[in-house]
Amino acid sequence: MSPQISAHFDEPTNTISYLVWDATTREAAIIDPVLDYDHRSGKVSAVSAQRLLDEARERQLNVLWILETHAHADHLTAAAWLKARTGAKVAIGAHIGAVQETFRAVFNIGDVSTTGIEFDHLLSDGETFRLGGCEVEVMHTPGHTPACVSYRIGDAVFVGDTLFMPDYGTARADFPGGDAAALYRSIRRLLSLPPETRLFMCHDYKAPGRDHYAWETTVADERLRNIHVHDGIGESDFVNMRKTRDASLAAPVLLLPSIQVNIRAGNFPKPENNGTRYLKIPLRPGPSLAD
Repeated sequence: MSPQISAHFDEPTNTISYLVWDATTREAAIIDPVLDYDHRSGKVSAVSAQRLLDEARERQLNVLWILETHAHADHLTAAAWLKARTGAKVAIGAHIGAVQETFRAVFNIGDVSTTGIEFDHLLSDGETFRLGGCEVEVMHTPGHTPACVSYRIGDAVFVGDTLFMPDYGTARADFPGGDAAALYRSIRRLLSLPPETRLFMCHDYKAPGRDHYAWETTVADERLRNIHVHDGIGESDFVNMRKTRDASLAAPVLLLPSIQVNIRAGNFPKPENNGTRYLKIPLRPGPSLAD
C-alpha cells in the first residue's frame, strides 16, 4: 500500500522533512525533522517542527515514529522536541554507535553512549514495521556515514543523503566512517528497485540551470540521468570522482553543533552549573599557532 506524503522544505538548511501516513488508520511517521538554529546567536526554536506537528493535528494523524535516516551534519534534529509532544519513538540505523564513538572522541564528551541507547529503537537492515496498512522496510545504505538507512514504504523510498536529484548527483563520502565504494554499492542497491519506485531526497540545492527546489524523482530517472552514477558508471570511476570532489568541499556550516545534538537523539547537553547548555567547538590550530 502506498503512503500519503507531505514534504516540508527548510530553506536555511536545504533540508526536506516528511510527514508520511496511512490514509485509513491515520498512523504516521515524521522523517528527518529540523530544529531551527541560528549559528550566529545560538538561538534555537521549533518553528519548522511546529509546522509538521500542526499538519499532523489538522489531519488527525497519530504520529508513532520519528525516523532519522542518519546523524545529520547540516541541521539539528527536532526529534526530541517532537517526541515530547507526540510520544512517538525516535529510531535510527543500528550502526549509529560507530558514529557516536567517533564523535564522542572528537568532542571529548562522556555523556554520549557508543551503543545508541539515546534512541528508542535501532533499526537493522531488512527490518520491517507497520504504519497501519503500510509496511516500512529498513535498508542499510552506508557510505555517506556508516549508519545511514533508507526507508521503503510502498512505492516510495526516503533515501536520506545517499542520493540527490539526478542533476545534482550524490552525497559526499568524506565524513568520519564515510566510504565512497560503500556509497556506490548502496546507490546501486537502491537503483535495483523497480523503475517506477519513487525516491524522496533529504536535501536539494538547485542544480545549475534549475531555478526551483525539487526532491522527488524515480529509480528510472536516476538510472538514466544522475550526473554521478547513471547506468554505465562503474565503481572505480565513481570512487575516483567522489574522492576528487570531496577534497574540494568545505565542511558544512552546522557540522559541529549538529553532530553534538544529533548523536544524542535531538537532546542537548546537560546544563552546566550556571544553568546554561553549551555546545563545544574543537579548535585546530594552524601551523603559525602550533607552538
